[in-house]
Amino acid sequence: MVVTEGKTLLEAIENAKNELKTENIFYTKEEIKKGGLFKSSTIYKVNAISHQELLNEIKAYLEKIVESLGLEVQFETSIREEVFTITMFSSNNGILIGKNGQTLKALETLCRTKVNVDWKINVKIVLDVENYKEKRVAALERLAVKTAREVRTTKVDAVLEDMNSYERRIIHNKLTNFKGVSTVSEGEEPNRHVIIKAE
Repeated sequence: MVVTEGKTLLEAIENAKNELKTENIFYTKEEIKKGGLFKSSTIYKVNAISHQELLNEIKAYLEKIVESLGLEVQFETSIREEVFTITMFSSNNGILIGKNGQTLKALETLCRTKVNVDWKINVKIVLDVENYKEKRVAALERLAVKTAREVRTTKVDAVLEDMNSYERRIIHNKLTNFKGVSTVSEGEEPNRHVIIKAE
């Protein structure tokens, strides 16, 4: 993290990039008025952090949380198009994932909130546990197709289990072009679910 100044905001940002030796930074800015009654000037001050440094901070914060749960966890990190991805590998993945991924979602929210409070920026943080999300998407897509086939054959609507909005979207997307059925979401959060209807 660095604090730089400049006569213009652009100059302050460029100074920060030079000090951090990267083009990929996040920053918060501040305008400082200097001078007397008749002659004053503005100096731009920038607090900046590189993407890599921010990812390291998120990882360190996450390490503290999982250590407090009594887990030993290894981390793999990556940044692609300003999406910060951290994959965790632990001796007890079930605790990190939680029922239907709820613990994982809560950890993501905690990390996003910390970055927002510390840096006043919103970043896309994706947490995963040994590719749980990838496996969950595949399982939901299989469920969608299997249930849709049954609905098409029996002409009886099927009500799926309660799911979060991300999981419901996977079901809807998978069945968008599936002939003979349609999908709707019903219920109140957190008890919303998808109904696969015969057409």
